[in-house]
Amino acid sequence: MDHAELTTEQVLKRDIPWETYMTTKLITGTCLQLLRRYDKRSESHRSQLLDDDGPAYVQVFVGILRDIFKEETVEYVLALIDEMLAANPKRARLFHDGTIVDKDIYEPFLRLLWKGNWFIQEKSCKILALIVSARPKPQDGTVANGEASNSKRKITTIDDVLKGLVEWLCAQLKKPSHPSRGIPTAVNCLATLLKEPVVRSSFVQLDGVKLLVPLISPASTQQSIQLLYETCLCIWLLSYYEPAIEYLATSRTLPRLLEVVKSSTKEKVVRVVVLTLRNLLSKGTFGAQMVDLGLPQIVQSLKAQAWSDEDLLEGLNQLEEGLKDNIKKLSSFDKYKQEVLLGHLDWSPMHKDSIFWRENITNFEENDFQILRVLITILDTSSDPRALAVACFDISQFVQQHPAGRIIVTDLKAKERVMKLMNHENAEVTKNALLCIQRLFLGAKYASFLQA
Repeated sequence: MDHAELTTEQVLKRDIPWETYMTTKLITGTCLQLLRRYDKRSESHRSQLLDDDGPAYVQVFVGILRDIFKEETVEYVLALIDEMLAANPKRARLFHDGTIVDKDIYEPFLRLLWKGNWFIQEKSCKILALIVSARPKPQDGTVANGEASNSKRKITTIDDVLKGLVEWLCAQLKKPSHPSRGIPTAVNCLATLLKEPVVRSSFVQLDGVKLLVPLISPASTQQSIQLLYETCLCIWLLSYYEPAIEYLATSRTLPRLLEVVKSSTKEKVVRVVVLTLRNLLSKGTFGAQMVDLGLPQIVQSLKAQAWSDEDLLEGLNQLEEGLKDNIKKLSSFDKYKQEVLLGHLDWSPMHKDSIFWRENITNFEENDFQILRVLITILDTSSDPRALAVACFDISQFVQQHPAGRIIVTDLKAKERVMKLMNHENAEVTKNALLCIQRLFLGAKYASFLQA
């Protein structure tokens, strides 16, 4: 059978010759007794044994992985541990019990990461991540197994384990051992482990951030949505770590996150992206980039949707406030641009400031007259009389100030739209629509007579 496609259930159907291992002194008589009691028994029976004598079984499993190298047996014991932890992840704490004689619980799993087939690698990675995460922290007043300081034998320290794990995870992201499961397995583990400071620094040193960035892209299938969610979770964890932020700033992380948040309907994905953007907003040039990439409009659109997650709603509000603060720091044209792009037009001073128009008229040519096109779209789409009046006035200012203003505005079919507004029920709208039409027909030469 292809080892890459093996399942825990298939492996556990095997019969392992435990008696032979005892005869050849690879396991002790006590180990054999424990295994006979445990192996091939019902889940409730095994659960009771683990409740009564969990550390003894962990000691047996780790001992077998350390001393026996036969592939079928290694797979079998890993499947037993995987099954035990899947039924109750809190059992990972058993590996740190003070009664375990062999303190180097990590070494067999770390070695198997690099030496085994895919089944062995995947299970070792998953088990290691759970055991590492369950270790007692120094403030708990105990020393985790793998951290004993008085041992004469070289012991695998927690830092060795974390660095070794990160190396393997980065290797999977670069060149997966399994075509479809290598990357999801690595990302899933990273989403758990990046809470650890040592993992963050090792991951950045190994150039891991740039391996994650290509995975941030809109997803449709259930598996790809989960992978996207866990990738974004990794980016969120990295957004708390300054050296990683430098990498995020120089890659295409931000545009990719915005693409995801615009197209995703999965609340957990939107939440983790919004919380990441909130973290990055105040860092370096991220705030200005977010404004430039149109995040204020995206936030408006997200706020209009019916989300139930409180963290997401709070994150959107914080993001909105932070973006407003960033817009305040922008140049006058950047502020104007944001006002237009958001469709929130009002009689702020710059609209009637002739110096603003003279100094910024060439900026209207950016992105194929993007701002002018948006102003013309507002004439069609807005139901706010103030926005319609200001849009008409600004188009008339463009006609007056730009050397080719009349031609450009006419080519963009603005004349017809403005003429429709001359019959608008609001007097402010009709007044500014009339001014715009007069400037279009009479040209800049006579515009000075028509100042509003």
